[in-house]
Amino acid sequence: MRDVLGWRRKFGVIGPSTNTIVQPDFEMMRPPGVTNHYSRIFTPNAKAVSNESFMAGIQVIGGNVLDAVRSVMTCEPDYLVMGMSSVTFNGGAAGADAFVATVEKESGVRISVGSHSSTAALKAYGGVKRIAFLSPYYPVANAEVRRYFTESGFAVVRDICLQCKSWTGIAEVPPAVLRDKLVELNADGRDTDAIIQVGTNLSMVRLAAEAEQWLGKPVIAINTATYWHALRANGIADKIFGLGRLLEEF
Repeated sequence: MRDVLGWRRKFGVIGPSTNTIVQPDFEMMRPPGVTNHYSRIFTPNAKAVSNESFMAGIQVIGGNVLDAVRSVMTCEPDYLVMGMSSVTFNGGAAGADAFVATVEKESGVRISVGSHSSTAALKAYGGVKRIAFLSPYYPVANAEVRRYFTESGFAVVRDICLQCKSWTGIAEVPPAVLRDKLVELNADGRDTDAIIQVGTNLSMVRLAAEAEQWLGKPVIAINTATYWHALRANGIADKIFGLGRLLEEF
């Protein structure tokens, strides 16, 4: 027998307790017959974040991930979706693989994470070699993102980190600021094939979809990439319109 509402798949979603964007974003992309079950990773809401305290906070989050996994597994989800991206980039490509292996061993089910989902999305578009990316992070964390993409075969032309001053403050960055940063990342438009946004607490799903129209290239929001990856990994090929080419075409 299948779950009455989650008759296609039940997704366990893992995200920081300070994150207020990823849960509604994933609900917005959820097709009929799929249900999302959010498990919060205990995350103190650090203030006056710096390079050092950002990475210290990431370590706290990383250390609490498996508790959140154990909690959500009590509802017997079919699959896990990671609603927090920075920890999945740490340590480059090998670090991403190790993170996935640890969670899958603990849970007994597979998981989609932001790092792997982003590279899968870039490959789905095809022809992408040079990228730029935007994050709410600090330079030390952007360096890990850059390392991951470089080791995954992409040239990172430029990146911007917003250096948000608290975990909850990430969700308060207005669309106008993000729009200006996308324009800055694009520069003259000739040296990048795609733009990626990382950091799941930035509200970028709808803006990224719009930006694809006026920049004329793939603009990938991390939440879109991760949920798309989870759907496709489970054989759910529904096309979801209005949230970007990734969900509409691939």
